[in-house]
Amino acid sequence: MQNKKLPGVGVAVIIRKNNVLLGKRIGSHGEGTWQFPGGHLEFNEKLEDCAKREALEETNLKVKEIKFAAITNDLFKHENKHYITIFMVADYNSGKETIMEPKKCLEWKWFAWNKFPQPIFLPCQNLLKQNFNPFQT
Repeated sequence: MQNKKLPGVGVAVIIRKNNVLLGKRIGSHGEGTWQFPGGHLEFNEKLEDCAKREALEETNLKVKEIKFAAITNDLFKHENKHYITIFMVADYNSGKETIMEPKKCLEWKWFAWNKFPQPIFLPCQNLLKQNFNPFQT
């Protein structure tokens, strides 16, 4: 049997609080780009649970009203990586955004939708191409 490389599955959390939260990536592919909180979906994990866990682990924020938003197919050609990114929308519940993983994220900031800093992470670019708006769901 041939050993095939399979895409990874990432879950990104679009946290709404008038604006949306983005973090600047460091120490990994896409370094220097801005992204939503998120990470890998764990085996047997529900999407909503993954979004809740990743938001808390990365930002120290608790979220509520979590729902599916969109999917992107992300080909990182230079890094030889392929991800399916599942975007979830969640409302801010409580907490103060904090850098919980300083080796992965340089800073967290709130931005108006479609007024993102540059450069943005490939999955976010692909999401914007879909004309998705988290405030219209």
